Amino acid sequence: MFTFDVHLDLSMNALEWNRDFTRPIEEIRRRERGQTDKKDRGKSTVCFPEMRRGSIGLCVATQIARYVKPANPLAGWHSPEQAWAQTQGQLAWYRAMEERGELVQVTDKAGLEKMLALWMNNPPPNAPIGYILSLEGADSIVTLKHLERAYAQGLRALGPAHYGPGTYAQGTDATGGIGQRGRELLAEMQRLGVILDATHLCDDSFWETMEHFSGPVWASHSNCRALVPHNRQFADEQIKVLVERGAVIGAALDAWMMIPGWVRGQTTPEGVGLKLERIVDHMDHICQLAGNAKHIGIGTDLDGGYGREQTPADLDTIADLQRIPEMLARRGYTPADIEGVMHGNFLRFLRAAWR
Repeated sequence: MFTFDVHLDLSMNALEWNRDFTRPIEEIRRRERGQTDKKDRGKSTVCFPEMRRGSIGLCVATQIARYVKPANPLAGWHSPEQAWAQTQGQLAWYRAMEERGELVQVTDKAGLEKMLALWMNNPPPNAPIGYILSLEGADSIVTLKHLERAYAQGLRALGPAHYGPGTYAQGTDATGGIGQRGRELLAEMQRLGVILDATHLCDDSFWETMEHFSGPVWASHSNCRALVPHNRQFADEQIKVLVERGAVIGAALDAWMMIPGWVRGQTTPEGVGLKLERIVDHMDHICQLAGNAKHIGIGTDLDGGYGREQTPADLDTIADLQRIPEMLARRGYTPADIEGVMHGNFLRFLRAAWR
């Protein structure tokens, strides 16, 4: 089934992990054997051949570069200008992949329909993958003029915060609201038509953002706090508000977000019997709150700084997403519901946002 993954950190992996996504997954893993600089060396799950094998013909692909002030212990760039430059390097990689014929940037409804026509009608083996450009964390937006420039470059979605304190909002494990700069960013996003990604907003910033932004909102990669207690997940009250706003929430496959009690670097998928079907629990919880299956989708984050050491034990590559339809069917979801999860819900969202 055609699949739309709404969160992949492709350029980060290409430039910071030095992964050539045009190559087979076993070759990428083999070249990393013996390397220890990243915890997921030799365990990657994403590449273009595996995306094609899994019929993942469309994705939301990120730019990401955190600016950290001197008191911030998180890793990141020491000035907003450095962070901006990093995102521009990431954009250059996406452009190079376009020139090579691996990717096609999708920025409007016409481009979306063109990619769907290609992928839903027996695509050729090396069909280009469509990508929608998103920015994860807004710290690299030096001024609002930079956001306007980014929009001209194809940016169509933006999450104001990532982890920790941010320039425009506060993220995971932080507290506090969006402040004046955050409100100005939201106003400019709304003027340009940039989709707000509510993922990673801390509770204070989430509620303030919902109050000040009336444009299209989605959550690209988030799970349920009721099942895994942590501020990174959405509480039921937040999910209900997102549903009221017409949002779609992409289910994330990072193991610590799927089951409670996971200790990163210690717990193993095999040790706790974590299977891919656990993500359906999160999807189903959202459906029960919404009263329908129209607000769930897939935002795997499978290349978000981790690999097979922190994914379901029965997942080898991103192509294994094709097992989700059967899991949903066993739970009683209809064919229309399943198509909605795999692609239809986020496509409906985009058609409305881009009309």
